[in-house]
Amino acid sequence: MSVLSRLDTPVFKAEGIPKINEDRFRLNLRGLVEAEAVFTLTEIKAMPFTRLNARLTSVSGWSVRADWDGVLWRDLAAQIRLMPSARHVTFTSAGSYSTSIPLIQLNDRVMLVYAVGGEPLEREYGGPLRLLVPHLWGYKSCKWLSDIQFTDDGRGGFWEDRGYSRSGFIESGMTLDINTRTKRPIKGGGEVTEF
Repeated sequence: MSVLSRLDTPVFKAEGIPKINEDRFRLNLRGLVEAEAVFTLTEIKAMPFTRLNARLTSVSGWSVRADWDGVLWRDLAAQIRLMPSARHVTFTSAGSYSTSIPLIQLNDRVMLVYAVGGEPLEREYGGPLRLLVPHLWGYKSCKWLSDIQFTDDGRGGFWEDRGYSRSGFIESGMTLDINTRTKRPIKGGGEVTEF
């Protein structure tokens, strides 16, 4: 059981929790790339490992800090060659949830997560593989990640098409720190590092 479960971190599942056979799991990388690629979960876990201490901050008013285990975006991106026209990336889940992020926003703290603090990432929190984008609202951190498409234009997404910000920039305000169960102010404008 990961720290997310132990802390009773809220579970959001806009499309329900998809059934995923980890042995058959595939991550597709396609679009504006010189050659499309497909990775199994085993192949992803064989890529350089990183443990990143960061917060996942939800637009719905909570934030949780954890040690996220997985592969940094830059290490995954090193496996492919992008076409010069690639400017945006659309991340899609096994159940068709999607979100789009400008390529330039995918910094050195963005990662693909398959474990938390050494424990497998539970299905309700996006296992077997989710995206973590600490400097953007949580709806940009696609759960049950199965498809990554590189495009020349920004796309909508599940929540963006329902009125949420396309940028996903974290705004200032108050949030519930799940780790301490206290309301804390956040300054906004990027990753929550104040606590």
